[in-house]
Amino acid sequence: MKAPVVSGKEQEKNSETLMKAAIVSEFQQELELQDVPKPKPGPGQALVKIEACGVCHTDLHAVNGDWPVKPKLPLIPGHEGVGVVEKIGPGVTAVKVGDRVGIPWLYSACGECDYCLKGQETLCHNQENGGYSVDGAYAEYCLAAADYVAKIPESLSSVDAAPILCAGVTTYKALKVSGAKPGDWVAIYGIGGLGHVALQYAKAMGFNVVAVDIADEKLELAKKLGADVTVNGKKEDPAEAIQSQVGGVQAAISVAVTKVAFEQAYHSVKRGGSLVVVGLPHDELPIPIFNTVLNGVTVKGSIVGTRIDMKEALDFAARGKVKAQIETAPLSNVNSILDKMEKGEINGRIVLTFD
Repeated sequence: MKAPVVSGKEQEKNSETLMKAAIVSEFQQELELQDVPKPKPGPGQALVKIEACGVCHTDLHAVNGDWPVKPKLPLIPGHEGVGVVEKIGPGVTAVKVGDRVGIPWLYSACGECDYCLKGQETLCHNQENGGYSVDGAYAEYCLAAADYVAKIPESLSSVDAAPILCAGVTTYKALKVSGAKPGDWVAIYGIGGLGHVALQYAKAMGFNVVAVDIADEKLELAKKLGADVTVNGKKEDPAEAIQSQVGGVQAAISVAVTKVAFEQAYHSVKRGGSLVVVGLPHDELPIPIFNTVLNGVTVKGSIVGTRIDMKEALDFAARGKVKAQIETAPLSNVNSILDKMEKGEINGRIVLTFD
C-alpha cells in the first residue's frame, strides 16, 4: 500500500497545530517521539519556541519515576529550555513576543505564601516544576508562566544559557548559602555536570577550591577550570587529604549522588563550617551528632534558586566567568543520551537542539 500523499497545505496546517515532543508515557520506559498538539497560552502564560534544552539528571529521575514525589504522566520532561516567545496570553506584561527566555525547574510559585513573600519561593508548597509537575521543554514548543521565566542576556547563546537554568543556578545558590567568604576554602564533591559549573562559580566568587572526584579525566578538567587542589577519592581519603593539606574547608558542596561522597564531604569541613547538600542519592546521610555540636558544623539543603538567583547566575555566564562544557544533540537522540547518563558516561552537559 502506498503512503498517503500529504499536500503542501496540509503540511503547513500540521506545522501550525502540531509539534514534535519526547514523551514519558510509562515510568522506566523509553521516551516516545510524537506529534502532539501545539499548546495555546492562557492567562499569564507565554508560548515559547524552544531553541535548546539541557539534559539534567533530574530528567532521568522523572523518566524512571524513582523519587518519592512522582511526576505527572504522560509527561514532556525538560527544565533547561531556552527559546523565543511566540505568543502571549491575556494579562501578560512580564514578557513580549520576540523575547528570548528560559523555562527553569521553578516553573511557578503561588506568590502569596510566607515563603514567597520572604523571597524563598523555591520552598513554596504550591510551586510547579518544569518537566515534572507540568510539561517541559523536550519539545519544539513549551508553555511558560510568564512571570517566572528567566530573561536571557543578549551575549549568551541559547545553548550556553540552557545549563545555567539548572546546573548553574543550583550550584551558585549552594555556594551563596554556604556561608563561605572570598578567600575561604571550599570543596566541590563530584566534578560532573553540576560540579564542573560549581567549580567555576566558586572561583568567580573568590573562593579557593578543592575538587574531589574518582575519575582522573574529571580532575584534569577541574585543573583546567582553576581548581587549586584536586583529590581522587579512589586513591586517598578526601576528608583526610583536605584536613591535612588546607586544614579543612569552610564549606563542602556535595553534588555527587553517592552516600560515601556526602560522608566524606561532611568530614572535610573545618570547625564552624558547613556541608551543603545538593545531590540526591537514594541513601540517608548519617550525621555524627556529638561532632556536629562540638565543632559547630552546619548541614543544610539547597534546592535550585529563586528568580533573583537565576538573574545573578546568568550574569556570571554572560560576563564569561562561567561556561558549561557542552555537547549538543538532536531531540531524536534523547533515549541514548539518558542511557549514557544513567551509566555515568557524560562529561559536562548535553544540550538538545531544535531545527
